[in-house]
Amino acid sequence: MARVVESVVRELGGKAEWKIVLTRELEGALRYRELSRKLGRPAPVPSIFINGGLVYDTTPDPEELKAYLDQLLSC
Repeated sequence: MARVVESVVRELGGKAEWKIVLTRELEGALRYRELSRKLGRPAPVPSIFINGGLVYDTTPDPEELKAYLDQLLSC
């Protein structure tokens, strides 16, 4: 999943940022807890959250993710 996100974000030329949440590190564990709390259940792993909301809980097709991000960035 990370490879798909990385390649798509790279194509956007700096219009978006991404970060991997590593739950074995304190910062990542705290972020995971925050995302799970907002979701109302344990966040799926792996998953893609955009602006704090769960968007994908399976690896999306790169074209699908790019289209979603293009639409989001055009608003």
